[in-house]
Amino acid sequence: ILAKKGQPCLQYHATPYRLKQVQDHENSATNLATFCHGVYTGGKECISWERNMNMLRNEWLAHLDGLVVFRGLLAAEPLRSLHAALAADEDALTGAVAAFEAALFARGTNWTEALLDAVLEEENLCLRVAAGQDAGPVLETALNSELDFLQTLGRAPLDEVFPGAAVFLPRWETTPDADYHAAYEARRAAMGQKGYGMFARHHVFALEDGHLVPVRYPDPQRLSELPGYEQEREKVIANTRALLEGRPANNVLLYGDAGTGKSSTVKAIANEFAPDGLRLIEVKKNQLYQIPALMDELAKNPLKFILFIDDLSFASNDDNFAALKAILEGGVGGRSHNVAVYATSNRRHLVKETMADRSGDDLHAMDTRQELMSLSARFGLTVTFQQPDKDRYDRILLELAKQYNVQMPSDQLFIKGAAFALRAGGRSPRVAKQFVELLAAGVKV
Repeated sequence: ILAKKGQPCLQYHATPYRLKQVQDHENSATNLATFCHGVYTGGKECISWERNMNMLRNEWLAHLDGLVVFRGLLAAEPLRSLHAALAADEDALTGAVAAFEAALFARGTNWTEALLDAVLEEENLCLRVAAGQDAGPVLETALNSELDFLQTLGRAPLDEVFPGAAVFLPRWETTPDADYHAAYEARRAAMGQKGYGMFARHHVFALEDGHLVPVRYPDPQRLSELPGYEQEREKVIANTRALLEGRPANNVLLYGDAGTGKSSTVKAIANEFAPDGLRLIEVKKNQLYQIPALMDELAKNPLKFILFIDDLSFASNDDNFAALKAILEGGVGGRSHNVAVYATSNRRHLVKETMADRSGDDLHAMDTRQELMSLSARFGLTVTFQQPDKDRYDRILLELAKQYNVQMPSDQLFIKGAAFALRAGGRSPRVAKQFVELLAAGVKV
């Protein structure tokens, strides 16, 4: 089939995934094979424009379908829309390409960078098998081959991926010298801090139906925004640093009065150390039985994890009591080196007890009480957050007033803050913050 005069002649060459284009001027079909950029392809005739476009798209599509190591890319944007566009028939092609570009431009106008970001964050087969280390010759060879293809695809402009695309479609930007291999190796070397997959994109997670789900808008609390209790927080920070550095780290119980910043401390630490490879997973009390399976799942992950249990307490007949005891210490599986449990509670002894429990007919009442008290003892580090005295409360008020840019004489701030605390049920950092936020909002208090 001869190309029409004035249309590009497309010829495959030895370079994988590349199609060369030249203009058919006055050359005969026989000479076209010779004049394609000076490279003889062995062909005797020029393939028609329409047929060649389909061949090129089928070439890209076949290699996308053949991804093994990076197969997860096909399930997410923008590769999902690209795959659909490559597979579209001629009538639906323009709409499919436009849909792909819409998905791409939501991430930026540079296709090379968007694809590279997806490659670097993908939880691929090699990483799952080897946790960032060498995955063996078969997978490593496949990894390098697929990176070659993805790099070529990422460098390709619109008219090379979709020859003959409608002229009114926007042309995405590319970076012709982008090196996917170097970027991937750099990310692999930093796997302990950056992570992969959803762990590279998020740092706070919740447990739903046994699966981790990223929290897209976590509490942005920072340590610098938490005045007071610096000495108490420093113990938790030191334990977290030990976890990140691979040294022995304890499970932590943050116990004390309500509103003293126990939960805020854990969330602020997670935000502060996220760039160092720390991830926070919130676990509800009724999900404690799922923790052993979760720990097994996280054991090979190069990142470090805090399992956060907020407002922890049990009734004496609560089945979750025994589950948490086994998790903290005593289970045959042991605790993973990259996971620690941080729990907060308003109770020092986590199991509720009544006088009737002590005066019952238990023949070994002392043994029972020891069992009930043993749970809190299994936390290697217990940090107490007590209700602030007046001096500490006043210091918290002053620091928060600076953060919120509240202009008020300090003596007046202390008097009004004390009166507000009295109405709110007592002094605490939470009450101080509520008071200062009302002042910042212009509300009379």
